[in-house]
Amino acid sequence: MTRKWKAVFLAAVCPMILLNGCGEKSSSEIPPAFGSSAAPAETGSVPSASSVPDSGAAAAEDVLAERKPKTDAFASTFALTVDGASDANTQNHGQVIAPERDDSQPFVLTAGEWNDLDNWGFFLNLCKTGTVKFPVYGLEPANRVSVTLTHDGEPVPNQTVQLHGTDMQLWWETKTDRNGRAYLFYPTEDEARRYLLTAAGASTVEFEIPAAPADAAEGQGTALPQPEYEFECNTAGQKYDRTEVMFILDTTGSMGDEISYLQKDFASIAGEVGDENMRFSVNFYRDEGDEYVTKCNPFTSDVQEVQRLLNAEYADGGGDTPEAVTEILSETMKRGDWSQDTNKIAFLIFDAPPHGNPYDADADYSELISSVIAAAAQGVHLVPVVASNAERETELFGRACAIMTNSNYVFLTDDSGVGDSHLEPIIGDYDVELLHDIIVRNIRAAAQ
Repeated sequence: MTRKWKAVFLAAVCPMILLNGCGEKSSSEIPPAFGSSAAPAETGSVPSASSVPDSGAAAAEDVLAERKPKTDAFASTFALTVDGASDANTQNHGQVIAPERDDSQPFVLTAGEWNDLDNWGFFLNLCKTGTVKFPVYGLEPANRVSVTLTHDGEPVPNQTVQLHGTDMQLWWETKTDRNGRAYLFYPTEDEARRYLLTAAGASTVEFEIPAAPADAAEGQGTALPQPEYEFECNTAGQKYDRTEVMFILDTTGSMGDEISYLQKDFASIAGEVGDENMRFSVNFYRDEGDEYVTKCNPFTSDVQEVQRLLNAEYADGGGDTPEAVTEILSETMKRGDWSQDTNKIAFLIFDAPPHGNPYDADADYSELISSVIAAAAQGVHLVPVVASNAERETELFGRACAIMTNSNYVFLTDDSGVGDSHLEPIIGDYDVELLHDIIVRNIRAAAQ
């Protein structure tokens, strides 16, 4: 496992130095793979293992019971946004009534949003009680190291932070967000468990993660320590004026509603958030044996060109449940034409997981892992948007990607009445909103 993670990181970071741009890849021409948190601990100290309250286990069990999400916020928003729909669709004292399908209206998809990093105790309890299981597809988001960088009391954004193991091998690299926070991750099977934490313009800290006890009662997992550090930097960091927004869209046969939504709503999204400092990229994927596996496009400020690319797509292919998720993330995160000094966000709109057994410890997920590492190293916020008919493993894969790239997890809901049923995620309480509003809010947050 240790050698695999070392190789994975090199495969993730090295191609970004040499390559940019990506294009269409047919199924017969696939080239080989390229090679509100708790207060931080005292600066420089090694924190003790996080203790999770017993009440969290009960909370985790409660969310498995049937519950109805909040809908009042959606009802009022829908009334303001969709012309002519307010009276007919927001009666009965705030109860949401699915609007009559109108294919001319773009704002019909509803969604919820959740941030595991801001609800970390809740997430750890889900892991500890076995309610959710990780690693999934090789991604282990529970082994988190939290870092906050400040300069003269102010957060330091866009600063590189690295987590090294023994012999200075690089386990994880990321950038601080606008709040000066960064999250790094180590593999569970690392036997040495000694690490060196470095941040540009700040001191370094060496610490050790004790091995998880092997005598835990059956069904009672043990969460590993959750180190938290705060560093004072000798530089204020920098804020970026430019922002790059990427949409990655599954275009297989089950994704017709979602494709139609983005075709109709993209111009409105771009109109709300776009300016001379923002560029967009749209990228599509299906699966092996389909008309194409991946179809990628460079970033552009030409909104009409992006709209033309979107309008040319339609739902087709797929067939089985897994799709070419690994291939599209490799193309977009490792070989995409991301600029260096920009705010970065990518929306992965999908309903099926990558190929492979999600819990097979011997499976080779190095290409997938290295793509997520590449996203984190570049500061790309990879926001999953899970569509209808998704299975639990798809949810957990999406949440792992969100956690490990410091992002929100987004999921469609049944409230719009559009499409097939949507999986209820294992999370806490949430508001149902228009997907349009969630996308706009996430882009604005990334651009700050």
